[in-house]
Amino acid sequence: MPATMRLLLSATIAFCFYGVWAYFANHTVAQNDAALLDIALTQGITSAAITLGFTILTEWSYKQFGHRCVSFAFVTPLLCMPYHNTPYAKQFKQSFNQLLDRSAGYLKTQRLSGALFAPLVPMSLQGGIVITVNVLNMTPNLWLTVGPSIFFSGVYGYIYTYSLYKQTKTSTNKT
Repeated sequence: MPATMRLLLSATIAFCFYGVWAYFANHTVAQNDAALLDIALTQGITSAAITLGFTILTEWSYKQFGHRCVSFAFVTPLLCMPYHNTPYAKQFKQSFNQLLDRSAGYLKTQRLSGALFAPLVPMSLQGGIVITVNVLNMTPNLWLTVGPSIFFSGVYGYIYTYSLYKQTKTSTNKT
């Protein structure tokens, strides 16, 4: 299936699913049918647009982070950097460097792929937009309305990223 068709299909599915979900989540508390339809359309349109942008941003994010590796061994020295002139920071840095020297071989094999972090960028943006749009629309059951959207976007983001990761590994192994 061409990429454009895949994007349009996913946006249509998102519009239908989340529009119906918003209708269901708010049908007992909406003031009238017009308000209920407005809530459903707002969530459906927002979800369709976000799905398009989410997929594009996930691909971009994967290209930025997917080929990199992260080792948590270097997080603490970075956090201490603003305080590097204090005696405690100097002692901590010296102890930490000794620990790194002794465990360098072990830590080298314990790296995480940057692909694990790639979906976090679009997930954060998506969550913020969906919550903001529904707050501005005064959706009565805000968390019941947006919760599934945020959760399933995360699942979708990680599945999509995993497929990109597998595709990259397969093409790397062939060469």
